[in-house]
Amino acid sequence: MRFLSIYKTKETGVPPSPEHIAEMGKLIEESMKSGVLIATEGCLPSVRGARVRRAGANVTVTDGPFTESKEVVGGFALLQATSKAEAIEICKDFLKVAGDGECEIREIFEAPALR
Repeated sequence: MRFLSIYKTKETGVPPSPEHIAEMGKLIEESMKSGVLIATEGCLPSVRGARVRRAGANVTVTDGPFTESKEVVGGFALLQATSKAEAIEICKDFLKVAGDGECEIREIFEAPALR
């Protein structure tokens, strides 16, 4: 089973320390080698982003930063796990390194193989 983990955190505007980057790099490397981590990326600050919304015929674009938000998406990970419970444990391990925030876990739909 594959799961998408969306990491949400408060945006501080302070880049991670070299030590924190090294600790995260070690976790990513170990997770990739074990096969539980398929892909991962972090997001740049929301000042470089935009939100595009549609309501009926109206489309609005709001440029970042998203100061009205308590949390922003800080990154994502595509996980390979045998169950939702295992995906939760993987996210708990990630949060031990990442720090405060939350991971929203969503199972990825896998269409049956076509013949």
